[in-house]
Amino acid sequence: MSRVRADEEEYWHSSKFRAFTFDDEDDELSQLKESKRAVNSLRDIVDDDDDDLERVSWSGEPVGSISWSIKETASGSTSSLDGRDSSLQKGSSSYAALPKQASSYSLSSLFKGRNKLSSFQSLSDALTDTGVKNYAPELRRPKAEYKDYSGDWSPRDTVRRMQRGKVCSLERFRSLQDKLVLLDEAVAGHDGNVITAVLIFLKRTLRREILFRELEVRQVALCHLIHFLRETGEQKFLLDLLRFLDRTEEVALSQYREHLNIQDVEKRREFLKGCIGLPFSAEDTSHIQDHYTLLERQIIIEANDRHLEMAGQSELFRKYPRKASILNMPLVTTLFYSCFYHYTEAEGMFSSPTNLKKTFKIPDKQYVLTALAARAKLRAWGDVDALLTTKNWLGYTKKKAPIGFHRVVEILQRNNAPVQVLQEYVRLVEDVETRLNLATKYKCHDVVIETYRDLKDRMQLTAYKGKVERGSAEEEKINSILSNMQIRWKN
Repeated sequence: MSRVRADEEEYWHSSKFRAFTFDDEDDELSQLKESKRAVNSLRDIVDDDDDDLERVSWSGEPVGSISWSIKETASGSTSSLDGRDSSLQKGSSSYAALPKQASSYSLSSLFKGRNKLSSFQSLSDALTDTGVKNYAPELRRPKAEYKDYSGDWSPRDTVRRMQRGKVCSLERFRSLQDKLVLLDEAVAGHDGNVITAVLIFLKRTLRREILFRELEVRQVALCHLIHFLRETGEQKFLLDLLRFLDRTEEVALSQYREHLNIQDVEKRREFLKGCIGLPFSAEDTSHIQDHYTLLERQIIIEANDRHLEMAGQSELFRKYPRKASILNMPLVTTLFYSCFYHYTEAEGMFSSPTNLKKTFKIPDKQYVLTALAARAKLRAWGDVDALLTTKNWLGYTKKKAPIGFHRVVEILQRNNAPVQVLQEYVRLVEDVETRLNLATKYKCHDVVIETYRDLKDRMQLTAYKGKVERGSAEEEKINSILSNMQIRWKN
């Protein structure tokens, strides 16, 4: 019996729980100590690096688990429903509580800045979440970056920064004096891009009269602006500038260029007719007149040829259909077209090649070159021969080519002229070396044999004998020449 009592005494004395005594300390002092112990215990929790410890709730379930989150949500919803008006609870028998967003944060994860379980968010994720307000202060840019936009840069520094590709605002230059200094610094920097950028700024912020007056004494900047306006197509602004500068010829040329934007042929013809009276130079006035006359001729020729082609009355149009319209074509193209389809027409016809040559004063070399190409394409070798044949005042005929017979041979060969036709004009090439090269290249054997005979070059003629076919007329001709005893050979 005494043994059992001794055991009970030992148990009660060894327990951490004590019975109440009047010797306990004051309540306030004890509460202070308990608070201190709680803070220390919280510090131990925060500073604990042991991630393997699992925290459980009062019900024994792990904190952050799915079941714990469901119970937390259910308890929160129940408490919110209990706080509502009782009348609403009675009137709604099938009332459903609004779902409350489950909390996905733990105390340790928010203090430590890392997630405990897979359902927890880290501190960085929580701060970057759109649903969570970010109370962290925004980091400002360095002051040096703001200087690119709003810095108090001088005109020279601004130009230097623009040359280096930095973004600089020009809006701070508000006075006329500052803008002109900026323009002068840009011109002094010899950078066309910077000059153009400053001119665009001045064009936008200054009145035209002031801008034109200042540019009149700054020729470099003026040239840049004129080029910029032409490239961007600001025709009205350009004409105003040229009129202010009293450049009447440039104003006329700028107005003349507008015909390129007119697609209708009749409207373009009327526009060109009005351009004739503009203050051009004498040479330019003649060109404008020729342009108007050419377009007028093309309209007449196009109308007649379209009618002939549709009616099928011309064999030439049936054999060689037109591939494009003649309208708005250059003079040389119009001449080629006329030589191709209207070569035999009388001079009085608008479509006659000779009429075009006389009206527009086409040089003989250009006319022969164009007509030769057109007639050779049709393989009209008789017309080619007539084109290159001239008569003197005594009535003697002679072959003459203003473009040179070597070019005549090249044009004929490109159009697959027969060897007999080629040989006739290869013989007319004056330079011996050129004649031999052309004759050898295009296999004009008779020309090669005759040239070597005239040169009295027995060795070259003998060597060329091996290049012709055996038993051919060319080989017999070479043998006949080599056996001629009257020829004094040089070798």
